[in-house]
Order: sequence, then structure tokens, then C-alpha cells
Amino acid sequence: MTEMIRVEELEFQVAGRNILTIPELVIKKGHIYGIMGPNGAGKSTLLKVLSLLDSPTNGVIYFHGEQVSAHTITLEKRRKIAIALQQSLLLDTTVFQNIAVGLKIRRQPRKIIKEKVYEWLEKFNITHLADKHAYKLSGGEAQRVNLARAMILEPELLCLDEPFSALDFPTKMKLIYDFKNILSEAGTTALFVSHDLLEVKSLTDELFILMNGEMQQHGSTEYVIENPNESTRSFINDWKSYLTL
Repeated sequence: MTEMIRVEELEFQVAGRNILTIPELVIKKGHIYGIMGPNGAGKSTLLKVLSLLDSPTNGVIYFHGEQVSAHTITLEKRRKIAIALQQSLLLDTTVFQNIAVGLKIRRQPRKIIKEKVYEWLEKFNITHLADKHAYKLSGGEAQRVNLARAMILEPELLCLDEPFSALDFPTKMKLIYDFKNILSEAGTTALFVSHDLLEVKSLTDELFILMNGEMQQHGSTEYVIENPNESTRSFINDWKSYLTL
């Protein structure tokens, strides 16, 4: 697989305190990566740094082999990265208009916008919601719209910060199943921050475990879950116990 992002000697500090210390990290094209760890481990901070919203205090980030930062990234490269958050933050308008907004900002022709919006409505099984007001959607519907709004931009890298955490279990698992198929079909690389081991196990190929801002274990999701090391064993086993209750 082609290397998309490489991080070397990364440090992120706030008021002189280290929030992240990552000597090396590689993101390969086409993979779906989970990022887990206890509260305060630095998961969301790492996601912001890798999505080039924040610049590290020290260290280097390469995007497709070119050194970049939040301050120097070109608009062309910025457009290759999309973000979806826990809160869908939909606009006060219809589902169609919410999904179309990014293409409108990029000044795409009206015909192209209509074609692409309906393409992604269909992919997320929400064509019947096209004319519905966003504020009248259920939580699961709103998150499908949020993800479709990100995916319509055809990002190379999609960064997800706990987008399923507010959903009930059946809604969550159905959306994850559909979304994994969509990511696979599109070949999109994704970084997925979650506090839920079942979400991570269901969606991701590889898993990073952070604790106190440091990478404690990484590898295939299945391997890390079944073979936690000394540093991650308690965290993983607590989750396994919770899921079998």
C-alpha cells in the first residue's frame, strides 16, 4: 500500500505540557485506522494534527512525501481531507442542500451537484430524505447525512471523531456496516477516533492505542485486541469484559 502520511518525532504541547509524543507513525492509503485510549489519552488531538487542523509543537508531518503543516498546506491538498464529528452540525435547510454545500463552495456546476448529491443519497440509503428538513431527522439519519456530506467531496483522507457515539446500538451497527462498505468501495483512507471497542472492531483494519499521549501498541485491529501487550492489556480486557456482560 502507498504511504499517505508519515509522522516523525511529533510532539504537541499545551502550556509547556506534552499532550502527544509520537516518535513515528505511518498511515497507508486505503486502510481504515482506529484510534483508542482512555479519556485524556490524546486521541482527538492526534486526529487534529493528522488532519492538519493543528500544527505540532515539534516534529515533521509528510503528506504524500511532502512536508506539510496546518499553516503551509496548499488548498489543493486541504481539499483531499474531510472531517466528520460526533455532532452532525447540519445546516438549517434540507438534506439535499446540506450534502450539496461543499460542492457549491467549490463552484461545481448545478447539474454535477444534483447528480452527485443523488448518488450519495443512494449510497447512504437516504434518497427518500432529500427534501426533508435537517432538523427533523433522527440521530441516525442526521449522521448519514453528515457522512454523505463529507464523502461527496471524494476525500483521500476522512477523519472521524466519534461519529457513532450518540446512536442507539441497532442504528449504530447498521450504519457502521453500510459505511464500511462505502469506504471500501471508494478506497478512502480513514482515521477513526472511538471510545468503543465494538465500533473499532466492526469498522477498522488497524488499531492505535494511545495512553498519556504516547503510542502503546499498534497493529492489525484483530491482533491488538486478541494480543494486548503489557501496557494495553488492562484497557483492552476491561472492554472485553464490558462487551460480554
